[in-house]
Amino acid sequence: MLVLITYDVRTVEDAGKTRLRKVAKKCQDYGQRVQNSVFECIVDETQFKQLKIQLEQIIDPAFDSLRFYRLGNNYKAKVEHIGAKESMDIEGTLIL
Repeated sequence: MLVLITYDVRTVEDAGKTRLRKVAKKCQDYGQRVQNSVFECIVDETQFKQLKIQLEQIIDPAFDSLRFYRLGNNYKAKVEHIGAKESMDIEGTLIL
């Protein structure tokens, strides 16, 4: 299923900057960045639960926030892109 993850991490202090980097890195482990604080992740239910727990352990809920949008398996008809930075097909073939 496709899950869209958005986050907002307070970066006023150094600890917040560290949390921001950790959240981005963890999201990158599961998907691709499509905007500064937005990731698209193709995961199954187990992976989603693991990712959610890991992110909850990184953030400070008093200052930071996470949002998860479950777009499901038939997401291609639900996602439309206009403008720069066309994203790659995250289910396509990866050529190194």
